Amino acid sequence: MTTFQRARSEEQREIRRRAVLDVTAAMLEELPVTAVSLNELSRRVGLAKSNVLRYFESREAILLELLDRAWRQWNADLPALLDSAVDAAAPADRRGEQLAAALTGSLDGRRTLCDLLSAQAGVLEHNVSPEVAARYKRAAIARVAELAALVRGHLPELGEHGATRLTAAVIMTVGAVWTHARPSEAMLAAYEADPALAAFTMDFADSLDEMLTTLTAGALARA
Repeated sequence: MTTFQRARSEEQREIRRRAVLDVTAAMLEELPVTAVSLNELSRRVGLAKSNVLRYFESREAILLELLDRAWRQWNADLPALLDSAVDAAAPADRRGEQLAAALTGSLDGRRTLCDLLSAQAGVLEHNVSPEVAARYKRAAIARVAELAALVRGHLPELGEHGATRLTAAVIMTVGAVWTHARPSEAMLAAYEADPALAAFTMDFADSLDEMLTTLTAGALARA
C-alpha cells in the first residue's frame, strides 16, 4: 500500500489518478469486476475513499477508463497479429474464418478486457454522470472505428458499413460469451449435483470462435 500526501499540482493529481488506475487494474487480474470495491481499492492505493472520489466520481468511472485503456492496447496489438494470421490471397470465406480465429486467439490472456466488456452496458455505464458517460461513449465509438478499419483491411468485401456492423457485433459477442462461460459458484455446484444441467455450458475460446465465424460469414453473405 502506498500513502500519498495531498496533491497540490496538476502533475501530482495525474500521479494519483494513474496510481488509482494501476491498482484497480492489478485487482482485476485477481478479482472479477463485481468484486472490485472502492473500500478495498482505497486501502490498496493508500488513499481515503473520499480522496479516491476526488479523482474519479465513482467506481464505475474508474472501470470505464480502464476499459478504454485495455481496449486501446488490444487494438494496438491487433494489426501485426491479423497480418500474420489472415492470408490475403485466400477466398473471402476463408479469410473470414482466419479473422475470427485470430480475434479469438488475441483475447487469450486478456481477462481484464473481456471482463470489463461483459460488464460494460449492464454495470459500468450506470452510476456515472452524463459527462463521464459521454466521454466513454466517444472513446468506445473511436475504438470500434479503429477495429472496423482493421477488419475492412482484411475483408474489403464488407465495405465500411458492413465492417462497422460486424465489429459492433463482435464486441457484444465477446462480452456475452465471457459471461456465460463463467458460471457462478452456485451454478457450478448445481452442475456437479446434476450433470444434465450443464448441457449448455461454454468454453470461452471454442464458443467465441464458432460465434465470430458465424457472424463473419453472415456479414459477408449480406455484403
